Amino acid sequence: MHIIPAIDLIDGKAVRLTQGDYNQKKEYNARPLEVAKQFEDAGLTRLHLVDLDGAKEKRVINWKVLELITSRTSLQVDFGGGVQSDEDLRVVFECGAKQVTGGSIAVKDPDQMERWLSQLGSEKLILGADAKNEKIAVSGWEEGTDVWIYDFLQNWVEKGIKYVISTDVAKDGLLQGPSFDLYRNMQDQFPNLNIIASGGVSNMADIETLADMNLFGVIVGKAIYEGRVTLKELQKISGQ
Repeated sequence: MHIIPAIDLIDGKAVRLTQGDYNQKKEYNARPLEVAKQFEDAGLTRLHLVDLDGAKEKRVINWKVLELITSRTSLQVDFGGGVQSDEDLRVVFECGAKQVTGGSIAVKDPDQMERWLSQLGSEKLILGADAKNEKIAVSGWEEGTDVWIYDFLQNWVEKGIKYVISTDVAKDGLLQGPSFDLYRNMQDQFPNLNIIASGGVSNMADIETLADMNLFGVIVGKAIYEGRVTLKELQKISGQ
């Protein structure tokens, strides 16, 4: 299982939100590159970089941070947040992202997302399937929908999506454990989908449970920043 540390960006700084609430923000480092280099030095190879400003503004904003990290580290970065237009997509890939996560766009403009999938192929595009009570949430989780997550996934799997990042909004940032049942259900229904769990990881036991489920990957954010897990422990379990 891939261990994927996360850096969330507001005003170019590394922060974490609680349950996607911009009013519950905690700043961890004003220099995200320093954080990325710590991950690289620990032997981790991937990074989940989220432009929270972009998610709110519906356009990519923190592209300079992306460019800095990809030019100064060897981390494979998947980028999400605010990628809504062809121009956003071009900028993100030009700035060195290996993959782009499309969440809100897949709900609000599925034709655009499908066109990107056709142009880029399934290795470069990750479906963002964030949910609250198993219903899809979009726009930095500020908007709920009536879209059942399993119907949403079925639709995109049929269109060729191979990777999905799924966050249970109700769990995110609380350090109370991931939504194991959600990921088990997803695996049962979509055995060929590369599922990346996100949100709620509080300790190594959570990560080991997800690893035993044979998920493709897990995103770890707040647990690292709050010292609940160490980079050495993550390096060991990832085998990297």
